[in-house]
Amino acid sequence: MRPADPALPAEPSDDTLMRRFAAGDAAAFEQLYQRHQAALYRFVRRLLGRAAATQADEVFQDTWLRAIQARHSWQPQGAAWRTWLFTLAHHRAVDCLRKQGREISLGGDDESPPWEPAGSAAAWSDWPAATADAEDAVFWRAAGQRLLDCLEGLPLPQKTVFLLHHEDGLAVEELARALEVGFETAKTRLRYAMSKLRNCMGAYLPQKVSG
Repeated sequence: MRPADPALPAEPSDDTLMRRFAAGDAAAFEQLYQRHQAALYRFVRRLLGRAAATQADEVFQDTWLRAIQARHSWQPQGAAWRTWLFTLAHHRAVDCLRKQGREISLGGDDESPPWEPAGSAAAWSDWPAATADAEDAVFWRAAGQRLLDCLEGLPLPQKTVFLLHHEDGLAVEELARALEVGFETAKTRLRYAMSKLRNCMGAYLPQKVSG
């Protein structure tokens, strides 16, 4: 990887852009939007699932509106600005689902660990590495679609921690702070989510056998 050119100005951080926006710099907000809009929309769509997909645009837009309204009161609190934005989206998605009359449990913790078939911890261990071959491309597209299907079956709290962990790269400790839950609760939700997804993927997507 080529080192950054020291003659080029460094990209401003999200925190810096938010402060500039609060001071009246509309271009700073535009830069924040361009930087995070694609990932945020993907997060919202996957969080709402197919049943509430038609509400994705509303939740997406309301999340940005809340970020705009909070510009004067916002202060860094140890979490990345993007994490704060995703947490706003999570709260707005919960509100949306409840308005649709859906029962939303924010506990999301089963009384006992999810059932796992023998050897499920290695459900993906024998899957091949992706290559440029057309056959492999079809295989991995199917795997990606199946993962989205499996996400539909997760309780909202488990889906949230999985998406934040994999979409935003949050560690368990950061998940706990962002969602205002205990460390063990966040860890348990992520563990259950991973276990259920492994089981679902292993059950419905047969491993590819190399010849």
